[in-house]
Amino acid sequence: MIAKVPFTYPKNVCFECSGCGLCCGDTQTRNRHVLLLRPDAERIAAHTSRLISSFAYEVSGSEPYVFELRKDSATGMCFFLKDNRCTIYAQRPLICRFYPFELAKDENGAFVFRETSECPGISRSKSKGGKRLSEPFFAELLALARDELGKAGF
Repeated sequence: MIAKVPFTYPKNVCFECSGCGLCCGDTQTRNRHVLLLRPDAERIAAHTSRLISSFAYEVSGSEPYVFELRKDSATGMCFFLKDNRCTIYAQRPLICRFYPFELAKDENGAFVFRETSECPGISRSKSKGGKRLSEPFFAELLALARDELGKAGF
């Protein structure tokens, strides 16, 4: 039997991706750093038949992330974004699977999900559209993170 891992998550949050692409590149106020776990990079490389070095470069100090995705130098957008669509969506990195949420640990070691205020697909009102997200959604994200981090040796 697997013990339940404690976590907190944003209550009464709704989300529907608008397809705006804001999460896929730099903005006037933010430079994005799409970090990759080794399994992310290997999965993308296998799917695209490309060398990791062609779409990412190694980074240190951001463990468990060991690569950063390259961006189009002219636009600042993700290397894999074409016509405002992700060309590797099914193989996208863990960090992208989480967006517009991030996972951290609080001072007691419990997991905490936070939402970003920059994403136009996030709302607190059902009337603005989107699906209300509840505990099972966040539990599934946490399980995915634990699985992917385990594959990365963390």
